[in-house]
Amino acid sequence: MHVLELTAIDPGRRDLVGGKAAGLAALIRWGERVPDGFCVTTDAHRHGKVPRAEVLAAYDRLGGGPVAVRSSATAEDLPDASFAGQQDTYLSVTGAEPLLEAIAACWGSLHTERAMAYREASGVPHDTVRMAVVVQRMVDAEVAGVLFTANPVTGSRSETVVDAASGLGSAVVDGTAAADHYVLDGATPETRGCLTPGRLRELRDVGQRLQDRFGAPQDVEWGYDRDGTLWLLQSRPITTLFPAPPESGKPGPRLYVEFGNVQGMLQPVTPMGMSTLRSMLAGMLASFGLTVEIADIGGRLYGDLTDAMRDPSTRKRLVELMAVDFGPRAQAVTEYLLDDPRFAPERGSRRRNTAALTMGPRAVAGILGALARPAAARERVFGELERLRQQPATDPATAAELLELVQEETASTARLDGITWPVVSGLLVSAALPPLLAGIASEDEVRTVLGGMPHNVTIEMDLALWQVARRAAPYREVLAGTPPAELAAAHLQGRLPDFGLSAFLDRYGIRCAAEVDVGVPRWSEDPTPVLAMLVNHLRVVDPEQAPDRRFERAAARAEAMLADLVQRARRSRRVRGRLAGFFLRRARELGGLREAGKFAGLYALRDRRRRLLLLGAQLRAEGLLERADDVMFLTLPELQAGVQRGDDLREVVAGRRSEHMRELRRRTVPVALLSDGTDVEALLPPRASDDRTLTGVGAASGRARGRARVIRDPASASIEPGEILVAPTTDPGWTPLFLTAGGLVTETGAVMAHGPTVAREYGIPAVICVPGATERIRTGQVVTVDGAAGTVTMEQPT
Repeated sequence: MHVLELTAIDPGRRDLVGGKAAGLAALIRWGERVPDGFCVTTDAHRHGKVPRAEVLAAYDRLGGGPVAVRSSATAEDLPDASFAGQQDTYLSVTGAEPLLEAIAACWGSLHTERAMAYREASGVPHDTVRMAVVVQRMVDAEVAGVLFTANPVTGSRSETVVDAASGLGSAVVDGTAAADHYVLDGATPETRGCLTPGRLRELRDVGQRLQDRFGAPQDVEWGYDRDGTLWLLQSRPITTLFPAPPESGKPGPRLYVEFGNVQGMLQPVTPMGMSTLRSMLAGMLASFGLTVEIADIGGRLYGDLTDAMRDPSTRKRLVELMAVDFGPRAQAVTEYLLDDPRFAPERGSRRRNTAALTMGPRAVAGILGALARPAAARERVFGELERLRQQPATDPATAAELLELVQEETASTARLDGITWPVVSGLLVSAALPPLLAGIASEDEVRTVLGGMPHNVTIEMDLALWQVARRAAPYREVLAGTPPAELAAAHLQGRLPDFGLSAFLDRYGIRCAAEVDVGVPRWSEDPTPVLAMLVNHLRVVDPEQAPDRRFERAAARAEAMLADLVQRARRSRRVRGRLAGFFLRRARELGGLREAGKFAGLYALRDRRRRLLLLGAQLRAEGLLERADDVMFLTLPELQAGVQRGDDLREVVAGRRSEHMRELRRRTVPVALLSDGTDVEALLPPRASDDRTLTGVGAASGRARGRARVIRDPASASIEPGEILVAPTTDPGWTPLFLTAGGLVTETGAVMAHGPTVAREYGIPAVICVPGATERIRTGQVVTVDGAAGTVTMEQPT
């Protein structure tokens, strides 16, 4: 089957006719006005020769004359990859030989450098793609262009965007002509440009109709002919949109704030991990007196903060909460929306948080006890961590009992007061320092006091890995010359020398990047990232650049600054000096415990993951899953159906894995969304920057100059001593890379989040919340990181 009329195509046969032809066939079946044409199928492409007789016969049936010849690859107009402009289009092709040549040229464009690079970035294997070609009668357009049924810049599903120009729409699509730009929000369109209000209304109605039929926002090419008739030339999904929040059934608009950047995590959470994190986050926010509904949007955790925004009491605290716990980006969004009349305070919106009231007396006692006796509080914290580490692993024998235990773990919220209140005490005294020292110390000086912080389990982990590296020095050549994955396999098989790695993993193997997701393998299962970081440490040859020495210097600077600030405060007022001294010392005695709470929770995740994998192994043995870890792509009810009813879950898992892989490729995640999908940051005034200077938020003091190393995944990353680490975000699984880094730049985060905290404690400068840092900075480019100014300056190549 080499040539098909568009009217004869089954829209479900993408494999035969490609994405563009399948979309056009759907439009025709729904009765939309589409120019006549035919498709040269993928079968013809597979045979490698243009079917001359069939093509010319179909061309004759069109009546000859000018036609458009357009690519229609099988990997084109996909829900997550449009391939817009990656393969070729030829317009106003007239005559038999030019037509045959244009079809061959479309086939050839499948293998251009740009098309191949796009497929690689989209995760589409080259050998799976075939090319069909669409041939259609040209529309003699008076005006043409594109319409998006959602705003592709802001993400708003409440707006339709139209770009139009006189003549063929190709100039608009290619960006070679100035276009009239319209944003339609349901109000009466103004009279201007090349489109009348009537035509704009018609386009909006058509777009809404197509969106409803395709079930997703659409990118539509269209043209009005000289008689004023509207023709549809293409409709495909808008692939750049972040998923919209689910319908809440509540009056809008709603505000959703993303929580992953606080944990240094932008990758999507596995479905099984989502259930655990939802309950954990809801409990954490309840301790602040906030009742927040947690939503899964694009595999990321978002909290509905609308009620808190409209509550006259909590809205006053929300900006401060965002600054401390969610970062500068979330703070800026919250401040912006406080002036939005749609989020004005409402009487009667306040909810009584009984959990917070119940917790109050216990919290006060715990916090005051930790402040009064910090050493005893630390002893309780580390004693509890050791108890959890040594707790024996016990699992039921049957799948039914395992399932019951997993369900109980999800429903329960274990209280670890011995850890919680010392951690909260450290956070509170650290957060109190800037206002307490206002007019006495700069923010940069306060951050210096918080550097080189003792009693931090993540720092202790990183320094323990440095000691492993020192013991591994005799094996430097072998370790540096072997890929980390091969080293990991050798370790798991017991073939590596004993230089302390086993003991390290025994204590810290519960960790990994994105460790709050139970669906992610721990270092104990796959130590590849640890070995990659170990090899990084072996590159440090200057004793003064050794991580332990750097930490000691940061601690010495902190103690000196502390003493200086106390003296300054006393000169201002004696009582203030005593209070400042107390808070500064308690910040250093308790602030380092901030990582302990999360670390303690990893033991429960370890046990939960182990039990889930045991269930997955049983379902795999029964033929209900392909792999044991497929269980992480199920929900608890689906897992229950597999265990109790024997449901075949393989198809469900395949779809979820495919969706997860698509989201893993997403480079940016909105920090805040409105219920119509609007990315709130897109509404903010742009921050000042220039071609050389990127502006962010200073999170760790100091200034460093070095070559940039852009890293998006720490699993097998390498970084030379002194290089500037540039990353989308960081969590504790990234921090061993800090041991050799000269500075840190991230696109998201919070000043008190894991990455900046560790950077301060190593004494390396850090600038966070730098928009587009991983795109604008190139590996090898020399940059200067100024943690005090919050800037990253890029040097021009010579």
